[in-house]
Amino acid sequence: MASKKRILCIIGTRPEAIKMAPVILKLQEAPWAETIVVATGQHRELLEQPLSAFGVKLQKNLDVMTDGQTLSSLTSRIFDRLGPCLTELAPDMLLAQGDTTSVMVAAISCFYQNIPFGHVEAGLRTATIQQPFPEEFNRRVAGLLSTLHFAPTEKARDNLHRDGASSNHIFVTGNTGIDALYWMRDRAPPMSFEPAERARLILVTAHRRENMGEPMREMFQAIIDLSLIHPDVEFVYPVHPNPNVRQMAEHMLGAQPRVRICQPLDYPELVGVLARSDIVLTDSGGLQEEAPALGKPVLVMRSETERPEAVDLGVARLVGSDRNRIVKEVSRLLDDPEAYRSMALGVSPYGDGMAAERICGYVKDYLGA
Repeated sequence: MASKKRILCIIGTRPEAIKMAPVILKLQEAPWAETIVVATGQHRELLEQPLSAFGVKLQKNLDVMTDGQTLSSLTSRIFDRLGPCLTELAPDMLLAQGDTTSVMVAAISCFYQNIPFGHVEAGLRTATIQQPFPEEFNRRVAGLLSTLHFAPTEKARDNLHRDGASSNHIFVTGNTGIDALYWMRDRAPPMSFEPAERARLILVTAHRRENMGEPMREMFQAIIDLSLIHPDVEFVYPVHPNPNVRQMAEHMLGAQPRVRICQPLDYPELVGVLARSDIVLTDSGGLQEEAPALGKPVLVMRSETERPEAVDLGVARLVGSDRNRIVKEVSRLLDDPEAYRSMALGVSPYGDGMAAERICGYVKDYLGA
């Protein structure tokens, strides 16, 4: 019997853990694969819970996180610790998802050591390398160095073509985030809090670096305005642990009635809250994919998005960080049932829940397993 192919899966952050979990589970089922899961530790506190929710165990943690780190110091530490790890483990292929610093460094490290690199969720692009920061830069670098590109959509595939990637190495798979969502939807626990009877619920996430400072102040002021205008609406805001975000959120929103500030939710509970929510107000990427699949309108507090498919389909809308614009767009959905129905279609342009299975098949074919 031929020896198994060693597949190293790198995870740096909570969203990566969620989106890589379906791929890892499929690889662990495959008789031809030896799967090793390594965390960089870019998210120290938030990483292990989503992995454990899927029954995935880490084999190694590079533990790169330090207090007050800069992007430069983080990047340097990942390079210093990942390089020797790759030398020691000698994988036949490395897989990583998304656009974090961990993914960018993994792609470069594989290039240096001539290890095939498979990029999950490849081909997302905006028009500006600074938006979102630093993710747009990270994914462009990863795309340049990838051996296999697992594009979630045809638009992502087209972006890779424009970048010069070989058509033979681009595969449209769907997004593994939808795999994870569908898997967890049937396992999500009841919410740990109960909104008032007949209250409408808005799930809020806001943490982007480019939104910190005045843009985030505008967002939070819009939430205050909305809570006053619509007394039947409650907000739940799982606050990112970044102290710059948390301090402003607690200062501006902590005393507001019907605005619930909480710690980051574990993934099963987040799925439960998302399923109960009426509207999602976010500047994150993953919720732009997940919410439409559950029929939840998404208002994106950014000026551009690398996920235009949901906008094109009409289930997401860019509203920027302007206070008045956010209030207007949220109020439109709350006050106009037809406007709400037009966005709550319950369809996703990002996949059918089979992305991980396709990715594993393409990896197997490439490695001749």
